[in-house]
Amino acid sequence: MQPSDRRAAHSGPESDFTRFVAARWRALTHTAYLLTGDFHEAEDLVQVTLAKVYPHWQRLEPERAEHYVRRALVNTNRSRHRRRRISHLLLPSLPDTRPIHDDGTGIGSVDVYDALARELADLPERQRAVVVLRYCEDLSAEEVADLLGCSVGTVKSQASRALAKLRSRSTLACHYLPSRPAEAR
Repeated sequence: MQPSDRRAAHSGPESDFTRFVAARWRALTHTAYLLTGDFHEAEDLVQVTLAKVYPHWQRLEPERAEHYVRRALVNTNRSRHRRRRISHLLLPSLPDTRPIHDDGTGIGSVDVYDALARELADLPERQRAVVVLRYCEDLSAEEVADLLGCSVGTVKSQASRALAKLRSRSTLACHYLPSRPAEAR
């Protein structure tokens, strides 16, 4: 293979997609983990999302690729959530729903991070998506509204309800989430 052939093989939509996945895998998996509450499901969610996005990659504008993939991730999770709800009805036993207590191991520890993910998993799917995108991914209310295909007012009301629910159940959420209502932000 000639050097010019190698350069041609390393350019184009396929290599752009590969570079995007390599650069954004960790961030996408992090978002998916907070949406699903399970690391293995998060990896599966990201893989399924990327498989759905790949055929359309050539048509994406490079500056909109991140937005498109995030939106696809949220939508794929919605579909997964609907299917999962049916399978949970068929389970022989209920999952462990005992309250989570902070044992003082410190903010940022794996146990605390896992506890936060489990608390987020107790929220309704749309509220969880709003909280993850708005506060964990640090997107503006307008960006979240665009990603979820709803109004900014809906994002703010869902965030407010979710934060109130999280605060009423746990002090853990107070370490990670804003202390003032979403409307004030």
